[in-house]
Amino acid sequence: MSRVGVVLLNLGGPERIQDVGPFLYNLFADPEIIRLPSPALQKPLAWLISTLRSGKSQEAYRSIGGGSPLRRITEQQARELQSLLRQRGIDATSYVAMRYWHPFTESAVADIKADGMDEVVVLPLYPHFSISTSGSSFRELQRLRQADPAFEKLPIRCIRSWFDHPGYVKAMAELIAAEVRNSDDPTKAHVFFSAHGVPKSYVEEAGDPYQKEIETCTGLIMKELAVQMGYENPFTLAYQSRVGPVEWLKPYTEEALEELGQAKTNDLVVVPISFVSEHIETLEEIDIEYRELATEAGVVNFRRVRALDTYAPFIEGLADLVATSLQGPEVSLDAAAELPNKVKLYPQEKWEWGWNNSSEVWNGRLAMVGFSAFLLELISGQGPLHALGLL
Repeated sequence: MSRVGVVLLNLGGPERIQDVGPFLYNLFADPEIIRLPSPALQKPLAWLISTLRSGKSQEAYRSIGGGSPLRRITEQQARELQSLLRQRGIDATSYVAMRYWHPFTESAVADIKADGMDEVVVLPLYPHFSISTSGSSFRELQRLRQADPAFEKLPIRCIRSWFDHPGYVKAMAELIAAEVRNSDDPTKAHVFFSAHGVPKSYVEEAGDPYQKEIETCTGLIMKELAVQMGYENPFTLAYQSRVGPVEWLKPYTEEALEELGQAKTNDLVVVPISFVSEHIETLEEIDIEYRELATEAGVVNFRRVRALDTYAPFIEGLADLVATSLQGPEVSLDAAAELPNKVKLYPQEKWEWGWNNSSEVWNGRLAMVGFSAFLLELISGQGPLHALGLL
């Protein structure tokens, strides 16, 4: 029997307060997080942001218990997926590959080789493909594969996205239904999908399928919810976590919440549609920031649907994805990361700076004020970079 390594891709997050600074550095040192015209500026900028903003980011993590639970949850998902696959007769071993924090992708690759896997299935824990989530992780694996002859020989099957998988759709609808039933008037409960945003240019210029996949997924979930409930609920799709002066996908979550408050919405059921694990964007941004905003705007009952985490039907859906991938044709890393439009992600050919959606990118919002001033100084040729001898 073939030994199968199942690699779960995620972006990671600081587990302790003292991890916040190094995590921020890793995050902003990636050119797909901040797009700059010169590679030479990337690391100095990452150092500057992580140094200046660690304090405020640490406050945010303290508000949710002192660190991100993402690693703990992801590793538990990996264990339960491995157990279920073995019950189904697949000799699988699961590995967690984080993009910006431990366990890093390099660690997962080393473990796969040490364990003598015969083939690999790559499963991103992002239902919807985007340049900067699944795409970035696929490209990191590409880089490691090209530099490692032993890893390059291993057959790899990639699952690009799974936003329309029946197991995922049904699991989401079940969790939403539970909160709808708890509403004062379930038939009028307003289902509010809050997806992580991306810059509009990613969709229009690079051909990122993220928005289309999110919209299709939302429709499928609402259709399944109607089957489970026996009636249709009103719903809204909006995008959260935007930063910077560039235009992001609309409507923005905060603006949509204000409109629903003004409309005297009594029961609001908030769904973190693009997140499969609890982390700072659900626990702090939605549960604290958006709850307060919605309540002040006039929403009476704010209910948040929990993330999928290790919900059994969700894990079963992941197992189905892996099994189907093993039975089908091999999908290469190149094919998985490919976009309809060829774009030069890095370095930029002009002063166009944008931010993408990443795990824990809420930190970028904290960095925005300082970074805006930094960019003005950078462009004007004055400021801290000159004082540091970097320009």
